[in-house]
Amino acid sequence: MLVTEILSSLLLIAGAIFFLAGTVGLLRFPDVYTRLHALTKADNVGLGLVVAGLVLQAESWTVAGKLLLIWLLVLLASASIAHLVAKAARKKGIELWK
Repeated sequence: MLVTEILSSLLLIAGAIFFLAGTVGLLRFPDVYTRLHALTKADNVGLGLVVAGLVLQAESWTVAGKLLLIWLLVLLASASIAHLVAKAARKKGIELWK
């Protein structure tokens, strides 16, 4: 039980670090395209690590399955939304950073 709690805590902390990295990328990167990249990549990995940490503490397989389903839906939604935002930015004439 102690090993599971330690591993779960490490995964949750690693997920929080990835969320922080995505936020820093959002604030520091120069254009919309690199900001989208930072957010979608870092936040998806961060959420995956958080879900993995929570799955280790899940009370049943049903709860673990629901957590994994939420993560998959967020993966699909974030990729779709990032694509739409980038397409709209490109259509408005926002150039790539050089």
